[in-house]
Amino acid sequence: MSVRIGAWLSLLPLLVSGIGLPAFAADRALLIGIGTYENLPPQLFLHGPKNDLVAMETLLSGTMGFDHSAIRVLKDDQATRAAILSSIDEWLVAGTAPGDRAYLYYSGHGLQVTDHDGDEDDGMDEALAPFDLVAGTKDWDGAITDDELDAILERLKGRAVTLVIDACHSGTISRSLSGDVSAGIDGARFLPRPEAKPVEQGLMRGLRIDLGVVDRPKRVAESGIVAWSASAPYQIAWDDVRLPLESRHGVFTEAYIAGQMGTTADANGNGLTSNAELLEYVRAQSAAYCASQAKCDTLDPQLETKAQYLGASAFAPTQTVNEAKARYRPVAADAATPTRYQASDAVDAVGDIVGRADGGDVVVSIDHATPMKPGDVFKVTVTSKVAGSLILLDVSTAGMATQIFPNEFARKITPLAANVPLTLPDEYYGFDFEASGKGESAFVALVVSDAVDLMDVAPSTRGLKIELSARETLSEIVARLQKTWTEGLDRRGIRWSVGTLRYHVE
Repeated sequence: MSVRIGAWLSLLPLLVSGIGLPAFAADRALLIGIGTYENLPPQLFLHGPKNDLVAMETLLSGTMGFDHSAIRVLKDDQATRAAILSSIDEWLVAGTAPGDRAYLYYSGHGLQVTDHDGDEDDGMDEALAPFDLVAGTKDWDGAITDDELDAILERLKGRAVTLVIDACHSGTISRSLSGDVSAGIDGARFLPRPEAKPVEQGLMRGLRIDLGVVDRPKRVAESGIVAWSASAPYQIAWDDVRLPLESRHGVFTEAYIAGQMGTTADANGNGLTSNAELLEYVRAQSAAYCASQAKCDTLDPQLETKAQYLGASAFAPTQTVNEAKARYRPVAADAATPTRYQASDAVDAVGDIVGRADGGDVVVSIDHATPMKPGDVFKVTVTSKVAGSLILLDVSTAGMATQIFPNEFARKITPLAANVPLTLPDEYYGFDFEASGKGESAFVALVVSDAVDLMDVAPSTRGLKIELSARETLSEIVARLQKTWTEGLDRRGIRWSVGTLRYHVE
């Protein structure tokens, strides 16, 4: 028996529209930044939001291609509950139509309030804190809840909606910070409940605000929203307290903006900064900040969106039309909202979808010199510096993929041991891998160190002869790996590594 794995040449011609910064007739952005609050003591004020607003307006009018007249800013006392809701309603909803971009940014305090409609398992709604928020006896009055924002999102269907929330919304914070709850924490974008006491409290869900996407992820997958938030559950979003008060900014906002300037976050260097690449960059910058601060345990910014948008551009590539036509094309599902692009070549798109450059933790090699010729027999070896479960895919330029491991001949998945090579196929398989077709392909090895169930996206029974959509398959796997690890009291990103190897068949 032989299994032919290599470069397929069934690529169909693509009709690619012109790329560059397109002109949008009715794009709208609403930027909200609140550092001072009408009814809060000064020790709970934030110094970063005013600087965040300036930086975000520069990003939108530059890299993102928004006209200055399409950006509305609500700062401090301008951002009352009534002003925020009316601006969302008449500026974002009524001011845009299907096909337009709608961009909503919030920088300020987050909180939780009692859920009154029974749709939250923990009995708490996540919320934004407007300027005129008032502390009641046991709860906050005047907060803008995720339920209210969900209803607004329903009215934005058909737009290319981006949400960016630089706030945290834990109902209780980590035990290491419990002694500071009542007094407030310098730089923390979090408001405790009014009755909070400086004592150790049990953990609740404490999810960040992202318009219900954690509670109802299916809704986000169906809507096409791209939702960014500064921290994972039980984590705190921060002002950068290393800076002087008047120079502070949100740690997340600073990294989010920096990752969209030039090629800073373009891990695979193909000229397109994807959502996945931006997420990895923002997480790395946030982790670096957290490592420098005694009260910051972990910090993992979150991205919730359709899996297929992971490899799509976070912003439109700026190459000339002729250059861009050959390299990028609109994401198929966004024909009505042509603001998201992806690499035309599926092998080039691998790095965009994975989001991170090879760090040397996972090494893929083959035992045959390249380029190979059709019919050449070869073996693949994967070596990982960390132990974990392996998923190995072969991706072709034509956009097809084969799941090399696990497979129907190796259904019992044995985790890789650290620094112990795994060679496929071994002598027990009874077949060889043969190069076939012509062109460039790539092996993609994902090593997952946490016990994440991936059977629905990479089943062990999948046959070696089954051809898969490379973009769809890889995106679904990576989307699962970007979730928060929540075993026990641990709240952090899932631990996984990647290694790739390109090879050519002539």
